[in-house]
Amino acid sequence: MRDTVKLHTPVKMIAHRGLSGLERENTAAAFIAAGQRSYYGIEADVHRTADGKFIIIHDDSPARVAGVKGTVEEMTFDALRCMRLRDLANTPREDLALPSLEEYVRICKEYDKQSVLELKNHMDPQDIRAIINIIRADGWLERTTFISFDLPNLICLRDLLPQQSLQFLTKEQNKKLLPLLVEYRLDLDIKFTALNAKLVDACHNNGLLVNAWTVDNPEQGRKLAALGVDFVTSNILE
Repeated sequence: MRDTVKLHTPVKMIAHRGLSGLERENTAAAFIAAGQRSYYGIEADVHRTADGKFIIIHDDSPARVAGVKGTVEEMTFDALRCMRLRDLANTPREDLALPSLEEYVRICKEYDKQSVLELKNHMDPQDIRAIINIIRADGWLERTTFISFDLPNLICLRDLLPQQSLQFLTKEQNKKLLPLLVEYRLDLDIKFTALNAKLVDACHNNGLLVNAWTVDNPEQGRKLAALGVDFVTSNILE
């Protein structure tokens, strides 16, 4: 497998779904691979299962990564956990399973990495509280950044955690974006193709940080660093 490509800039790098350019995304192997390198943070995606537990997976279905049809939120934690995934060479590996939220947080803590946790889909407040309590129990809440495309998720988090690091995920910018970020004190987590110097400066002038996703080309990464972004999320750049 290829090694990571170093960006050589002061920007803080976030490993997208772990080091998913080397290991199967959102697995302990991908998180550990990122932990053993210079990444500032490790990003992961969390879903609620049918029995009220939390599992790390990106898609709404396990079909792409596990070859099993179904909807994650309609399946039990144990049913999802028993699935075995294939690595990037399409080889079945017994060590590749969907991690629990607790396992992900503990890997971040073991390797002293910022946890960048995406809440997938809309979540009820009681589920958001449960996620917070799991992370708090491991003593890693202050080292966690929550991200989501779902604004109500972030508003709920802001009410519960007034000082927490929160980032609003978006694929595009519009006139409503900056006022929304300022109102709820949300940092920006935006698709890199929608980013420009004017928006970066506007965020910084309002005390907000900027994370650009998902960037795998070194030259694109350097251009974003030159714009002054605070973070770059990548599958492979280091």
